Amino acid sequence: MTFYQIRKIEKTMICMKMNKPPPGMVVDLLTPLVMVLDKVGLHLNQVDHSIWVDREVLGLPRFPSSIKAINSKIFKKGISDQGMTWLLLSHTLSSSQQAKQNYESIIQEVARLLQGAIKVGSINCGTEYFLCNDLGMHPRSAPRLFVYSYKGNEKGSLKEYKGDLVTTNVKTFCQDHLPRFSVRISLNHFDSSSSHVKRNPRVMLLSTKKDTPVIWRVLSGLYHKRFTFYDAEVHDVSEPAVKKLGVDTLPAVIGRLSNGGKHILKSGISVNDLNSAIKDLSSMLDSFEKKNKKIASSKQTDSAERRLPLLTESNFDAHCGDGTPVCIIGAFRSSRARKRLESFLLKVSQKSLSRRQNVASGSKNSVPYTLLDARKQPSFLRAFDKTAYKSSDNILVAFKPRKRKFAAFKGDMSVEDIGRFISSVLHGDVQFTRTRKKPVLK
Repeated sequence: MTFYQIRKIEKTMICMKMNKPPPGMVVDLLTPLVMVLDKVGLHLNQVDHSIWVDREVLGLPRFPSSIKAINSKIFKKGISDQGMTWLLLSHTLSSSQQAKQNYESIIQEVARLLQGAIKVGSINCGTEYFLCNDLGMHPRSAPRLFVYSYKGNEKGSLKEYKGDLVTTNVKTFCQDHLPRFSVRISLNHFDSSSSHVKRNPRVMLLSTKKDTPVIWRVLSGLYHKRFTFYDAEVHDVSEPAVKKLGVDTLPAVIGRLSNGGKHILKSGISVNDLNSAIKDLSSMLDSFEKKNKKIASSKQTDSAERRLPLLTESNFDAHCGDGTPVCIIGAFRSSRARKRLESFLLKVSQKSLSRRQNVASGSKNSVPYTLLDARKQPSFLRAFDKTAYKSSDNILVAFKPRKRKFAAFKGDMSVEDIGRFISSVLHGDVQFTRTRKKPVLK
């Protein structure tokens, strides 16, 4: 049938529709045309300005319009490992049209019921042979139905539905294969879970549900590379642990930034429908992520600014002059050793053990932490050791300028080792030795 013939029949139908003929008569007249259009593949919206968009008005069943045609490019960029669950139909041109329509009808209904939680698509294995072959989803005598799922691990995989073609059964199958990245924990564990996460912000859902809610599972898939998800079952806001968090209405979402800051992101969450709830909570997570990135960026800037001074002839008196009771000198012999030693000393310097009462002045002063390039200042180190500690890549010296006494720590170092050494220095638990000569920088 030519396009001209189709247009002619459409005009006839419009006239019939305006004259309001009996519905049964219209259906009888249109049925042969429907069959012809099916055979040539002209479905809904595939004929420009076609009145097939009003088929349901004429009493005819609508063909699927919301099932996305999937090719290898779309699968690779839009489906594979993107965190969203997909319900996929595989078929060929030789597949029974009636069977295909039955599958499509079920798929669309499931998509409507789980709107926002899943997406649906159709792969023509006749034109996408290699894609179907790679995925192992070639149809046999009839179309096949698969869920692209993240239930098992972080990488998506296909699970075939082999049950009865019933909407409720397919819906249950899809729900069962939604992502499970959220970890169910106790409220106390949320506070102690920071050791497991270094950069990603953490979010926890508090609800009365025995199982992780569908919405939270969907979000855990979409954002699993950007957040760490937890959920906890609570019975009432009167529980001490819930009160401690400051939550007054359930369900609620608590967030923790990468710096440890805790925030109530949302409480008293109401769900009118799945799709709008997912969009609403997605906006919440996006905003929280921006806040975390801003804080992380600020933290990195602060870290970059907090560099330990490198001892030179010009700044020696300012850091380790006679007016300083004790100064800490970290000597290094390589750039790698410097980076490691500086990182450790910065961490230790931020702890309370790095401050003590200055008996001479009666004021609180922070202990000066400095670095020294051992390769360029061997004569300085010979004031402490005649070999200038040549066998050590890192040396830590606690130096008392006025008394010209020192204590040295060398060998393998960790933050804990350095912390204990400096704590011992400040508490007078380390034996100090007089220098061999006055340390002089060149």
